[in-house]
Amino acid sequence: MNAPVTLKRLGADAARFVAKEKKLYIGGKWVPAADGGTIEVLDPATGAVFNRVPEGKAADIDLAVAAARRAFDDGPWANMTPADRGKLVWKLGDLVEKHADELAELEALDNGKPVTDARNGDVAFSYELLRYMAGWSTKICGQTIPLSAGAPFHAYTLREPVGVCGQIVPWNFSFMMAVWKVAPALAAGCTIVLKPAEQTPLTALRLAELVEEAGFPAGVFNVVTGYGETAGAALAAHPDVDKVAFTGSTEVGKKILDAARGNLKKVSLELGGKSPMIVFADADPAVAIPAIAYGIFYNMGQTCTAGTRLYVHKDIADTILTGLKTFAETMSIGVGLDPKTQIGPLVSQEQFDRVSAYVKAGLADGAKLYCGGNRAGTEGYFLEPTILTETTSEMSVVKEEIFGPVLVVATFDDDGIDAIVKEANNSIYGLAGSVFTRDVSRAHKVAKKLKAGTVGVNTHHVIDPALPFGGFNQSGWGREQGYEAILLYTEVKSVGIAL
Repeated sequence: MNAPVTLKRLGADAARFVAKEKKLYIGGKWVPAADGGTIEVLDPATGAVFNRVPEGKAADIDLAVAAARRAFDDGPWANMTPADRGKLVWKLGDLVEKHADELAELEALDNGKPVTDARNGDVAFSYELLRYMAGWSTKICGQTIPLSAGAPFHAYTLREPVGVCGQIVPWNFSFMMAVWKVAPALAAGCTIVLKPAEQTPLTALRLAELVEEAGFPAGVFNVVTGYGETAGAALAAHPDVDKVAFTGSTEVGKKILDAARGNLKKVSLELGGKSPMIVFADADPAVAIPAIAYGIFYNMGQTCTAGTRLYVHKDIADTILTGLKTFAETMSIGVGLDPKTQIGPLVSQEQFDRVSAYVKAGLADGAKLYCGGNRAGTEGYFLEPTILTETTSEMSVVKEEIFGPVLVVATFDDDGIDAIVKEANNSIYGLAGSVFTRDVSRAHKVAKKLKAGTVGVNTHHVIDPALPFGGFNQSGWGREQGYEAILLYTEVKSVGIAL
């Protein structure tokens, strides 16, 4: 199968968008990159080029930041009431839902993920998040504060938008991650320059069209496609950006921090993970097996919260592993645009090579290949769902983020919780974790002891627009979703009036 054949799977709306010439969206206008450069967009199911987008660089970032600054400081956005701002964000949510099938197809084509997951997960979550955040627009408020000083004062606080926000999003959930950042920033009254991953730029540009259709003033939302080391670095370091929000690897997150030092801009980071899943002997296999499989194989394991480390009690290990192997070997592998697909390709040749190298390293270190581990098909970047057993904490596959459909397994035989929780916490990361047990008391104790931003009990991936999301340790700074996300995009001002 080649790219043209893959494109034939697109619906009419998605096909029309793919056929368009792509431009940057800056200051309410569609413009080419300043130097005319472009980036090839590859179909991960075939490896073939099927599109091009502008290669924005520092000059384009300068233009976009200037547009965002004008929109924040002057004009209709600066003077818009919270209610009217919320209506626009809600309208954007309606437009995302209206075009949900098209957006899901674009995401499946661009990223390779199963279109059913993109439609029912990424896009559905995105329009509900926009509506949730729209509601916060009219509820961002300060407090009146009684002062301890002797003089009579009337004192209060204001919570105001932080300003111009640079937002850099990854390729694994390119549309949803964009909305995760865009929705609270718009609700709070900020303006935005969005830099999508160079591997998956299409849905960010389509989002810009929907922002325009919704009626947001020019300059409020800008999109610059480009490479991380040029456009992304320029955005993170820009002296007129007040805040940068980044989702991606911990390694790049540290570079974002360095770049932000120039003007000490605010920074929020959602970074890597190596999430543990703990299965006690009393767990229900019918519940645990599909939840574990979903925890690691969803989005081909290219998920920051992926449950990559499985710790399973010896008394139930054979049952769990047999069930996981059956699950893995019966998953449908194919093109993301096929509604029957459960496992699509990895996003790129680079990612395929990285994940494959980790599997080889694990085997060289003494892990046993329980299932998978091979390339699927002859073209594209498909890797079979893989399970490695007999792993130890010293192995790179246990310590480092693989970002692929690779589950590493270790067993334990202590019925207490302290030893296994200590092992689960033996990581530089702390994004997510889960525990499988029918003992309610044990579930609460483990949830409290795990060093992770989100803990699931008898489930793994736990997200909701109202539930704060973020990590401990080197998994990041700050929390997205819920009211916590509004706090990321606002500043507190104290006012004291002498009476």
